[in-house]
Amino acid sequence: MPVQRIFLDANILVTVLCNEYPRFTACARVLSLADDPRFKVYTSPMCLAIAGHFAAKKNGRDLARKKLALLAGKLDVTTVDASDVQRTLADKRIRDFEDGLEYHSAVDAKCTCIVTYDRRDFHFSELEVLDAREVLLKYAVKK
Repeated sequence: MPVQRIFLDANILVTVLCNEYPRFTACARVLSLADDPRFKVYTSPMCLAIAGHFAAKKNGRDLARKKLALLAGKLDVTTVDASDVQRTLADKRIRDFEDGLEYHSAVDAKCTCIVTYDRRDFHFSELEVLDAREVLLKYAVKK
């Protein structure tokens, strides 16, 4: 079976870094897939920045930075470049610029799905869009 390449939206990272219940458990389990050889788990630099911002507000800058360093060490970080900007601007279906950049960075990384709790943000996506629980049920539970 091929390696599943999944992209984590900022809200998944924020949930884990800020211990937000009731979604924390499922999101933490999805993050743990980075240790599973069946998966490559990606996020973008923007998602890390957003998560770091909220973690710093909740936990202070020093602890947030330590948590971000742990995340960045476990996850594969996509790139965002000028072509992502141009494709996002050219696609009239994309209403939120940041979501468009994340989407195109996930496509460039050859991800098979985007994991988020804001499905509507990716209404234009040609990639599968799932929440954390759905990813675990579809891809992680051994059959």
